[in-house]
Parts: sequence; structure tokens; C-alpha cells
Amino acid sequence: MTVRPLVILPEAQLRLVSEPVTAVTDEIRELAADMIETMYDAPGVGLAAVQIGVLKRVVTIDASKDENDKHPTVYLNPEIVWSSEEKRVYEEGCLSIPDFYGEVERPDRVRVRYMTLDGETVEQEADGLLATCLQHEIDHLNGVLFIDHLSKLKRDRVMKKFAKAAKRDAA
Repeated sequence: MTVRPLVILPEAQLRLVSEPVTAVTDEIRELAADMIETMYDAPGVGLAAVQIGVLKRVVTIDASKDENDKHPTVYLNPEIVWSSEEKRVYEEGCLSIPDFYGEVERPDRVRVRYMTLDGETVEQEADGLLATCLQHEIDHLNGVLFIDHLSKLKRDRVMKKFAKAAKRDAA
């Protein structure tokens, strides 16, 4: 397992739509293991493959509260098949947008269909933090960032800040 470098805003790659996983291969298993390692190292509770520069529909999440009791899940080709009308606001952050947080309103509960690393298609219902993580990471697979759910003013401010930092780092 390898900790891979994160893709950071304003990298245009974060806006690309990821390709479906067509088969569970050793390459996909290795990608998932690296993503889990990278997610824990960051540290974060979720990671989409695009955040490490791989345009595959792969997500890893561990929304468990206890640092010593880890339960990572790998979601291949996850899709939301149902969401509740009730909404909930969570303060979200993103490993690709370091040190910035914003309140995002999303459905409180979702049902997600995905493929496991065993190639099995399953559905899972989630609420609370896990529901928020699933929606956040699936957004990544579609080129959507959590800042897209904020006001235009806040989003523009964040984009400007990260564009300025990228120029400074490149100099």
C-alpha cells in the first residue's frame, strides 16, 4: 500500500467525470488499498480516486468515530438510487481543498448501489455523516466539489484563494 499525492484545487482534473470500473482487477484492488492508506494518512473520512489523479469511479470511506476501530468501505461505481426529502446541514471539508470548510445542505438519508471488491452489486442505506460522505464523494466522481453547493460569492473567494496559492507555489 502506498500513500499517493493528493490533487489540490485549482487542478482542472478535479472537474472531470470519472470512468466506470468495468472489472475488479488486481489494479483496482491495489488502487483501493492505496486510497485507504492515503485517506487515513491525510487524515480524512472519504476519498475519491480522482483526488489522487485516477479517473475511475472508486470511493473509499470510513465514517467510524473511533480511530482505533477502523471500518473502511470501498465503493465501485457508486450511485445514489434514492434520497430523502428531509435535509441536513453538515460542515464539510475536502482533502483537495485543504483548510477550508463550509456548511452544505444535503439529503439526510440516501440509498446507494455499488459494486464491492468481490464484484457483488449491493445497496446500502445511510444517514448522518455516512450519507453526507457518500454524497460528497459521489459528487467528486461527477466533477462536482462541495464548494459548488455554497453561494457563488463564497465559491469564487475559495477559487481565487487556491488559484493564487497555486501560482505562488509554481513560482
